[in-house]
Amino acid sequence: MKFLRCSAAFALLCLSPGLSFAASLDGSVLPALFAVPFAGLLLSIALLPLLAPFFWHHHFGKVSAAWSLAFLLPFAAMYGPGLAAFSFMHALLEEYIPFILLLTALFTVAGGIHIRGNLHGSPGLNTALLGIGAVLASFMGTTGASMLLIRPLIRANDNRAHKAHVVVFFIFIVSNAGGSLTPLGDPPLFLGFLKGVDFFWTAQHIFPETLFLVGSLLAIFFALDSWFYHRRRALWPLDPTPDTRRIGFDGGANFWLLGAVAGLVLLSGLWKSPVAFDMAGTRVGLPGLVRDAGLVAITFISLRITSEKVHADNQFSWGPMVEVAKLFAGIFLTIIPVIAMLKAGASGPFGAVVSSVTRPDGSPDPAMYFWATGALSSFLDNAPTYLVFFNTASGDPQALMTTFAPTLAAISAGAVFMGANTYIGNAPNLMVKAIAEDRGVKMPSFFGYMLWSGGVLIPLFVIMTFLWFK
Repeated sequence: MKFLRCSAAFALLCLSPGLSFAASLDGSVLPALFAVPFAGLLLSIALLPLLAPFFWHHHFGKVSAAWSLAFLLPFAAMYGPGLAAFSFMHALLEEYIPFILLLTALFTVAGGIHIRGNLHGSPGLNTALLGIGAVLASFMGTTGASMLLIRPLIRANDNRAHKAHVVVFFIFIVSNAGGSLTPLGDPPLFLGFLKGVDFFWTAQHIFPETLFLVGSLLAIFFALDSWFYHRRRALWPLDPTPDTRRIGFDGGANFWLLGAVAGLVLLSGLWKSPVAFDMAGTRVGLPGLVRDAGLVAITFISLRITSEKVHADNQFSWGPMVEVAKLFAGIFLTIIPVIAMLKAGASGPFGAVVSSVTRPDGSPDPAMYFWATGALSSFLDNAPTYLVFFNTASGDPQALMTTFAPTLAAISAGAVFMGANTYIGNAPNLMVKAIAEDRGVKMPSFFGYMLWSGGVLIPLFVIMTFLWFK
């Protein structure tokens, strides 16, 4: 609540006469020290749950607010409250609020669907659920598919002695790789769609890469899960979920609401309207407002029509959503100077990163675009990272879809696939982790998770580089 009060106070400052103006943040003149709050927040997310779990559990929102103020206050002192206010409101109105409203709607609607029945978490069933989730992710988004399937997957394995690996591979496959085929699957691809990339372009150009990655992960998971499944099985506790005669769905009306969410997102990309409103220097278009209002309405409709029994059966709580909202509020604010520095190109503090993706003859290097986009998407928000390299590679959608198709494919694959490298690479990662921990699954730490991604994903990405992006 303190973080929200600080945000509201700063928003009022933005609306004060003479302070709010449409300025642009020139990343080429920003000192690299302004990246420290973002790095500090990432380190806090990585280390504090390990070193001070009790403090982190009760004060993670205050930590996020502290790092946000560590950026905003010095920035306002150095460049003036007007530019600080504009940067704050731009991140709030154009990025954070739409992002949180979409996540909240998907979290609420998917939490209102209960898959009835006791699934038994055998290697075959677990692999099948991951495969189904991978297919659903490109049509209902990685967040929607993750929120729909993570609870029944955890319930199916609630008596397993080893189950953290099931959630880890769920994040790899359903929360990331599965969303690579359409703009509905993952925010970076949706931004590309808004920039003029054809709706089915990614499905046509990175389908082999997606099939290879998802297929390899499913095969590795099946082998690993089979080993864990047969190891000391006689010592497993009794299954706490009673058996039922059939599998079914409760709260099925929420499936229609999931379709409405996807429709609103797609509509906001296709609908071109000249109507827009200026809010503290940020242009807010009518399609975006309609989408956001619709998402709010869907959230309340879902809460209204979903019975208490369904929420109880799903062990639905707002804890995971609150955690994501507070942490990503800090991420979206402290990332402002980092993205500006990257957008400054070769003349900015991170010029070496931008220059590394270009060959000596001036042509783009798809392999470097894949790894640069992916590396930054592992720690930064993958949507603006996609835009940075989209614009670095020319920013012309027609040229990128034709002449530079391998480069656009590398950018798309890097942004979506490598969001799985860390818990903060993609929003569903953190939500799935929070839900799993809320259900008693002992998840790996931040760096423990990176050991999994480093050992499983990175070798696959190296193979993909030589097969498709060389």
